[in-house]
Amino acid sequence: MSMMNCAQLRELIVKPALTDLMMLSDVAVELMIFTCATESNGGTYLKQLNGPALGIYQMEPATYNDLWQNYINNNHKLMLLMTTNFNCNRIPNEGRLVYDLRFATAMCRLHYARVSEALPNTTETDALWNFYKAHYNTSLGAATHDLSVQKFLAFKS
Repeated sequence: MSMMNCAQLRELIVKPALTDLMMLSDVAVELMIFTCATESNGGTYLKQLNGPALGIYQMEPATYNDLWQNYINNNHKLMLLMTTNFNCNRIPNEGRLVYDLRFATAMCRLHYARVSEALPNTTETDALWNFYKAHYNTSLGAATHDLSVQKFLAFKS
């Protein structure tokens, strides 16, 4: 099983991307790592095998476009941060989720930022799972607790 190096992803991609969004926290970092571990098996898959999802966070194009049209474009501060720090003076093609890890991380974090519920106040694995399942994978998604936690712990080790 090939995965990305989790420590490098955390330090070189996730923390800088969340810093550029002004959304850096330990919980947010671990939630990105959990999402990557579960969705793409730690970056093993850059495109969903039997579906449209893209990048290490496996974001669907419909979700991506909705985020831009109904969240980012309506928030002047976010638009300014995306323009300044991610070179987005217009909506980038969703293919950027595949090849730009910092950008994909920002989009994943904004997907979570959009929900009304605050991030968990702990990096405890079950808290990350519960938030991920409710707000990213959703009740309709295929992710299960045991396999997701197993992937997360394997990725982090």
